[in-house]
Amino acid sequence: MLDFHLAEMYQVETRRLNESVKRNIKRFPPDFMFQLTKEEWEILMSQIATSSWGGTRKLSYAFTEQGVAMLSGLLNSDVAIAANIGIMRAFVAVRQLILNPPVNEVKELQNEVRELKQYIENVFTDYNDINEDTRLQLEFINETLAELQTKNKELDKPRNPIGFTAPQYKS
Repeated sequence: MLDFHLAEMYQVETRRLNESVKRNIKRFPPDFMFQLTKEEWEILMSQIATSSWGGTRKLSYAFTEQGVAMLSGLLNSDVAIAANIGIMRAFVAVRQLILNPPVNEVKELQNEVRELKQYIENVFTDYNDINEDTRLQLEFINETLAELQTKNKELDKPRNPIGFTAPQYKS
């Protein structure tokens, strides 16, 4: 942002803003603020601006995001103070987000569904194993019962008597 835009935003005069910057120049390294060249100014404004007294206007300062934040801490207008408080609160909020990232509910649900799917597959695998074991056991029981039934039929057949028996007459 340019100095005169920031001065308007922070409700101070542009010259007061620039004076504050010059008094605290160590707070504004080149990646926070720089002065526009004549060519840059011409490109931005499409002409050389003149001040009200007819001379050539001083070239504006351009501020990066960090420079705007630094400037809000230097100026003494209500708007600049409020902006600086907002910036400090934003830093705290960002730090809180980094320390306690929000839970991604969709990812959490996807993980739960994945875990449930794996659990169900394991249960069905176990069930099928038990089912196969149970089927084999039932087949064995049925075979044993069939053998017992054939044995019982043999045991229930009339046997030939042992020893002497008197013939029975029909009357």
